[in-house]
Amino acid sequence: MSIQVNERTGVFSLTTAHTLYQMKADSSGVLLHLYYGQKTDEDMSYLVRTADRGFSGNPYEMRNERTYSLDQLPQEYSGSGVGDYRVSAVQVTGANGSRSVDLRFAGVRTEKGRKALPGMPFVRESDETETLIVTLQDKVIGLEAELRYHVFPSQDVIVRSVRLLNRSGQEMVIRKAASACLDFPFGEYDVLHFHGRHCMERIPERMPLPRGVVSFGSRRGMSSHHSNPFVILCERHATEKSGECYGAMMVYSGNHLEEMEVDQVGGVRLVSGIHPDGFAWTLAPGEAFETPEVILSFSAQGLNGLSRQYHDILRQQVIAARWRQPRPVLINSWEAAYFDFDAEKILNFARAAREMGMEMLVLDDGWFGKRDDDSSGLGDWVVNERKLGCSMRELSDRVHEMGMKFGLWFEPEMISEDSDLYRAHPDWALTDPDRKPVMSRNQMVLDMSREDVVDYIYKAMCAVLDEARIEYVKWDFNRSVANVYSHALPANRQGEVAHRFMLGTYRLLERLEARYPDLMIEGCSGGGGRFDAGMLFYCPQIWCSDDTDAVERLEIQRGTSYGYPVSAMGSHVSASPNHQTGRIVSLNTRGIVAQSGTFGIELNPEKLSETEKDSIREQVRAYHRYQELIADGTYYRLTELDENRDYVAWMITSRDGSEALVSLVMTHVRANSPFPYIRLQGLLPGETYQLEGTDRCFTGAALMHGGVAVDQAREDYEAVQLHFVSTRKKG
Repeated sequence: MSIQVNERTGVFSLTTAHTLYQMKADSSGVLLHLYYGQKTDEDMSYLVRTADRGFSGNPYEMRNERTYSLDQLPQEYSGSGVGDYRVSAVQVTGANGSRSVDLRFAGVRTEKGRKALPGMPFVRESDETETLIVTLQDKVIGLEAELRYHVFPSQDVIVRSVRLLNRSGQEMVIRKAASACLDFPFGEYDVLHFHGRHCMERIPERMPLPRGVVSFGSRRGMSSHHSNPFVILCERHATEKSGECYGAMMVYSGNHLEEMEVDQVGGVRLVSGIHPDGFAWTLAPGEAFETPEVILSFSAQGLNGLSRQYHDILRQQVIAARWRQPRPVLINSWEAAYFDFDAEKILNFARAAREMGMEMLVLDDGWFGKRDDDSSGLGDWVVNERKLGCSMRELSDRVHEMGMKFGLWFEPEMISEDSDLYRAHPDWALTDPDRKPVMSRNQMVLDMSREDVVDYIYKAMCAVLDEARIEYVKWDFNRSVANVYSHALPANRQGEVAHRFMLGTYRLLERLEARYPDLMIEGCSGGGGRFDAGMLFYCPQIWCSDDTDAVERLEIQRGTSYGYPVSAMGSHVSASPNHQTGRIVSLNTRGIVAQSGTFGIELNPEKLSETEKDSIREQVRAYHRYQELIADGTYYRLTELDENRDYVAWMITSRDGSEALVSLVMTHVRANSPFPYIRLQGLLPGETYQLEGTDRCFTGAALMHGGVAVDQAREDYEAVQLHFVSTRKKG
């Protein structure tokens, strides 16, 4: 049993393979957080200590116990306005205007398995999953909070969410509804977060937590390029290989906020959930509000250990099982042609790609409506046969006749001002009354909170998908959301639009998935603007970034790897000089970097020399050879984040430790430089490994403790790939 409710002590314990999570309702009914960390066999309630802290008030029933204050107690889900001055998990306005929320214990129950989260992505159950549901109540305002804990023992993961229920006879307004609150009574931590911008997403930044509040989040209507919904708290001395680390990852693709506060005596609180700015959800009597899920995980094996746990839970319980098979190597038309193409040009790309061993052609933006640039056409999902010179069915059939699969680009949630759809339904766009809309790329955002809008997009997409043989959709989202106003909701419900928008997108994805279960959807949002666990529930891979420069991708893909598996990272070989940076990088290096992801190409194959085509053929063959290892293996970052090294190295080891693929890219060549030595990880110490292409053999212990030396580089961005295979496996 991974969940234990001790009726004698009142302690609730959640255990995984290596961790323990404990809580307890005290004599006042406050649900205290006792412990989260390495597994022990103890009742950890002894860790909760109190003292008389100045300006920390006492609940009325404890008014004579001046050491008892909500302002210092570690809590599972903090209220607001009742004496806890730290960041709150929930804020509600009652019918009388009061904003106080005081939640007390009202019951507990356990369940085998778990229920789906209605209308939202969630962590799918495993055979081991168990659920703890703790009910808290504020009897004064009639608010009930069900705290849900889904335990995944083998993956060392606990998934949290909250269901808020109005038990009163009057409306109330939820103004903040976090999914998880986690208190640490002591400890000095660094926070690792993942900031960025378009074409430079998920850049890791590590800093000591200062006194006060630090927060990261997005108000852009999407999880965003700028702040990923994933943070790590780690011990100050934690490295890639050692030290205690905690992660919190939202399973959500909209506005989010991660808050961390170090209080007056050094306690640390982490709160994660929907961003409260602009959020106001009216809850009628008897209605409930469900928060998105947050995936919590703890590792004492450093940042790599924590990453491995997130990779496993996402691959096994978030991404649908049917996508755990090898995926096709593809060519995408975007950087090959942009908007300038017809069917014959696309067929020539497909023919050249097939000759190099690729398996799918993806036609990107520009095939529909009036769409020769990015100023018009979005929303008019009708094939432009005049531009193509044929129907979509004819084009897809000809691609299939070559032995290739066929994919197509959509941007379903967007609308152009210059479109038939906008002229017919201007109220379908998110726009403020009597105000000119904020424009971006000459487009606006459709109101996905409306059922009629979702119905229209669904039918329009189905018309195209039913006509042609399409195995893949690239789903784009190319601007931040502004003017968050729905013409279908009354004035007092506009605070619900941003979340309802996200629910509408999820509803559309669910409907398409039900109708086309074999259709693979790749998420995209100007590259990596919606790279999150919520989209991975529907899309097994996400375009990692619109920046295809292999050197830039070293940083982007490394940052992404802290939470997300390489099997989810869309990564392609692009042209040199690169279209975003103008940097010249060898084809070998571009290929090695792209192989740490869902390998493909993003260039005009007709401009390649025969030598370059031969190189890509070999890269495709190599990727097919390593594909299972890359998709299902264990990923390790071999260079520390803050090391001032002249190279970046990483590796992927098979789950049974029988083989490993090691990659290294030189980022700075120096005169008379030392040899790069890298220590491998994840091998079997007593096993003997042969370096592919040579007769050199090493023990796993030697490779992990002594390492391997790489030849000196002759030029910047030179890359090396080493494949080690157990001699036992080769035999």
